[in-house]
Amino acid sequence: MKKRALPQHVSEFTDSRGKRRLRYRRKGCKTYYFKCLLWSQGFMEELRACTEGDAATPAAIGADRIVPGSFNALIAQYLRSSKYANLKPSTKTTYKGIIRRFREQHGHRMVAELQFQHVEAILTKMADTPSAANNLRKFLRMLVNYGCRLGMRKDNPVSLTEPLKVDSDGFHAWTEEEVVQFEERWAIGTKPRLALGLLVNTGQRRSDVVVMGRQHRKNGRIRVKQVKTGKELLIPEHPDLTAMLNALPVDNMTFLLTSHGKPFTPAGFGNWFREACDEAGLPQCAAHGLRKVMTRRLAELGLSHQVIKSITGHETDKEIERYSKSAEQTRLADQAMSALTQSTLANRKISLAKPSHKSLKGKHKL
Repeated sequence: MKKRALPQHVSEFTDSRGKRRLRYRRKGCKTYYFKCLLWSQGFMEELRACTEGDAATPAAIGADRIVPGSFNALIAQYLRSSKYANLKPSTKTTYKGIIRRFREQHGHRMVAELQFQHVEAILTKMADTPSAANNLRKFLRMLVNYGCRLGMRKDNPVSLTEPLKVDSDGFHAWTEEEVVQFEERWAIGTKPRLALGLLVNTGQRRSDVVVMGRQHRKNGRIRVKQVKTGKELLIPEHPDLTAMLNALPVDNMTFLLTSHGKPFTPAGFGNWFREACDEAGLPQCAAHGLRKVMTRRLAELGLSHQVIKSITGHETDKEIERYSKSAEQTRLADQAMSALTQSTLANRKISLAKPSHKSLKGKHKL
């Protein structure tokens, strides 16, 4: 049988089920298996993604079966837009998971037919996972707004819904006692102790800590460009952290390395650090909770939100406010109890200083 003409780096093979399939194979790139028919619009989208190094993009999935006006069509167009292209890699990763799950259940539905009660029903089914529901709501509101600009409908019923209440504050915030317990298990000079020092004394996320290295140190500061926000910070080194970093061998630029001598991925670092927490008897603790330690410590010093954000890089006051209110409540409660104690002692002294008239009157009768 004569072989079909195929684009460069594309080959055809028979899989274990006897089905003929196409794959993209190029040196230095991950093998990608096509989902659409050869030369279809979907195939060309997949091929473009492969050649541009983003073969994981779901824009091409089912592109040759998309019904115009459906959520599948809207999502496909959004994934080809500059709006999506300009997102941070971490945000794209989050969106891809949301998109995949939404398309599986609702991708065939028409954008123009979406109503408030439909969105409300979808969110209600996710009541057991309110954070995931709110992430979906946030994405859908943005997506339908994009559809409105494309003329697919005139209003956005997602905006009429309200976020689900989340009882949890997210990652467990370490207590000072838990920090001490970790330090007692992992002495200075161990990799977990260095990781703790970087997390606590910079107040940064794990995605920022794993890329920190000697090249980021200058004039007693660590230069950070946050992966999530893109914000650039110059953070003064805490003396404890300076001592740790100065004691490191100079055989590698990156501070934290895996057992294979390679830099950690954020997820890999998170898993490794969780194991170190477990060994320290702290199964409730994780790396991100240490970012909250820095925020809390600064808030308890009575520093302003702007001062705190200069270290943590938070973009809004919402997260800072929680710790500032807690610190302010503690300070005011201490003042209140101190005033009450002083007042009680003063009243007792006055009471003891007053003569007992009843007692003197009784003695006079005798």
